[in-house]
Amino acid sequence: MALRTGTGRCAALLLTVALAAGTLTGCDSLLLDAALDGGCENTESRVKELASYGILDSRPEGTVVPQGFEDLESGCWADSGDAWVYADRTYVFPGDKAQVIPYYRAAAERDGWELSPAYAKPSTAELPADLCFTPGKGDSTTTLEVYFLTAEVLDMEERKPGPEFDSGSAYRVAVTSPADGSATSCSD
Repeated sequence: MALRTGTGRCAALLLTVALAAGTLTGCDSLLLDAALDGGCENTESRVKELASYGILDSRPEGTVVPQGFEDLESGCWADSGDAWVYADRTYVFPGDKAQVIPYYRAAAERDGWELSPAYAKPSTAELPADLCFTPGKGDSTTTLEVYFLTAEVLDMEERKPGPEFDSGSAYRVAVTSPADGSATSCSD
């Protein structure tokens, strides 16, 4: 199971707990799967649309694609009645996040994304932990997030970090949207 951004981080953790509880109590996982996947029906075209955003392939010079993360990951996940479509890529930059953040601020701006005010720090000395953008075209159904990965996040995703993760800053670039096309925004 892949852990996703924003609301999805909490949702993925809750789903993991629910699945573990179901295994321990003998609940039928097929029933749980059917209940959670209902919101993902007919989302293939929206997933393809998100996967087409060029910003997902944009990265600072020197950035590597870590082993096991070569492919763009995309799909739909559902939890607690909310379904989200996503497309993301995972990278490792050989430096620190202080070099990654300005790159994505500039690249996103060139592509018409606007940094959410909640993610703009008043002092340039303070770097945000994550970045979140919304399209500047009045589209309130999509967000672009750049967030840094930790060993704990990868462990919760049940992903094994390769040696590349020891050489710098691991991060993910993700475009997400509610599956039903409803409005969304960046949240702190």
